[in-house]
Amino acid sequence: MTRVLVVEDEAQLARALEINLKARKYDVDSAPDGESALRLAASRPPDVVLLDLGLPDMDGIEVIKGLRGWTHVPILVVSARQTSDEKVEALDAGADDYIPKPFAMAELLARLRAASRRTATVVSTDPAAIVTTEEFTVDLLAKTVERGGHDVRLTPTEWHLLEVLIHHRGRMVSQKHLLQEVWGPTYGKQSNYLRVYMAQLRRKLEADPAHPRHLITAPGMGYRFEP
Repeated sequence: MTRVLVVEDEAQLARALEINLKARKYDVDSAPDGESALRLAASRPPDVVLLDLGLPDMDGIEVIKGLRGWTHVPILVVSARQTSDEKVEALDAGADDYIPKPFAMAELLARLRAASRRTATVVSTDPAAIVTTEEFTVDLLAKTVERGGHDVRLTPTEWHLLEVLIHHRGRMVSQKHLLQEVWGPTYGKQSNYLRVYMAQLRRKLEADPAHPRHLITAPGMGYRFEP
């Protein structure tokens, strides 16, 4: 049974989430603040986290960072903060998706299922998911990248983008698909996001970022990963 950790200080909303999740056979733990969320996650590791950013004791961004210090569990932010900068900050800190309040319960559940499927797919289809190129090595299960004998530090968004491209290795992935996979289903036209993050990945992984061998652009269409 999939365990969901709901981190929400609004008691009525937390209760509604708990009822809807349990009705769909999820195991649910709830935390009203950041400190108890981190403590609960450590004692009862969740499969997915639903996280509000406006918590009474700490900012939800700090909870994301605390979780990312030891786990890659999917984190879905559910927040009333709706500016682009706040969304980007949460995603860069390690969130996997961003769901603005108010939300439709059906959409939230669909995104939760999608996050669970992505995690299950990596575990089930890549038992020894090591991808090696001439320049760098990617371990999909450990979520690590090594180049020249040294670990390469990627932001969670950079990692997610690289991971999607690797899962489609040798095939062009459209800009719209990448945006929706990495930033969420409400994204599809923000191609500038892709240009910025692909440039960052190339600087970190390619021997010659201006002439990449592995992270290839299909102009006006998308990108592909070539091992």
